[in-house]
Amino acid sequence: MRLRGPPGDAVILSSILFPLFAAAAGNIDCGRVVVDKQSFDLRELGGARSVVHSVDNGVSYTNTTYTIDVCRPLGKAKHVKPEDQCPNGTRLCAIERVISKDGESDTLGKVYPIAGELVEKGGSNMDAKWALLQNSKSNEDSTKEGLILEINGGFKKGEDGGKKRPQKAIIEFLCDKSRTGLENLPNPEDQYDEVEKREEGEAENDGTPSLEYVRYDTDGKDADVLRLRWRTKYACESDTPPGAHWGFLTWFIIIAFMSIATYLIFGSWLNYNRYGARGWDLLPHGDTIRDVPYLMKDWFRRVLNTVQGSGTRGGYAAV
Repeated sequence: MRLRGPPGDAVILSSILFPLFAAAAGNIDCGRVVVDKQSFDLRELGGARSVVHSVDNGVSYTNTTYTIDVCRPLGKAKHVKPEDQCPNGTRLCAIERVISKDGESDTLGKVYPIAGELVEKGGSNMDAKWALLQNSKSNEDSTKEGLILEINGGFKKGEDGGKKRPQKAIIEFLCDKSRTGLENLPNPEDQYDEVEKREEGEAENDGTPSLEYVRYDTDGKDADVLRLRWRTKYACESDTPPGAHWGFLTWFIIIAFMSIATYLIFGSWLNYNRYGARGWDLLPHGDTIRDVPYLMKDWFRRVLNTVQGSGTRGGYAAV
């Protein structure tokens, strides 16, 4: 079926249908996340944000960097071979590196997508799902304020080309009014320096990153699950429900004002160019506009007389 019409119609049609297609595909509108009548704006968290999990192997570290972009698919990393990157459409990518403690070797391990729109790459749909922490089935989470995001679509190849293992991620956005969510995050392109220097179990105080690794579960029957925690003020609930700022009366006043202003400006321009009008004559129906105060005064006088007259009963009494 081919749609005919001017280009403007196509733009309007696409602007209406694109949000529906995006929602159907499970995409994320990070600028307006509405869950149970609560609205959240997570745009400030957009971009490639990383967290590193380090495991001490004795003579080396296995560092896994998890990089996520909540607003759009991850771009390609610079100076990295295409085969050493996650495929197009990835939202959350895992990169493993084995680094010797003496610093003499740095070996790239597995690279695999955790989540994204990856149907054409051998994975599945992202199928993003949001929920409030207070509605969580976990007793611990039900006392917290914030959001939970579940995203799917990733896959991890088995050893020696074995069967692919589905991947998914659960990100807990925890309300923390003292943090933007970008504190102490490693650079995705240079993420191992501080991890190599930190020993396993070392305490972190004010230097803790806002985005934290929780665990990576591989015991599930259906998929491996990565769990992250993201502390940010943008996950705090608002006392004002979405849409409360712009009620019917507000929109009515704005539309009425814009309509009157457009009418007066266009009418004045027309009178000036067509008749060379000046002053009051510029305004369309200028005589009527000048008479408005007198017409309103006369109308109020009639209303007042009517109200006062209705309070006095007269006429004939029944005999």
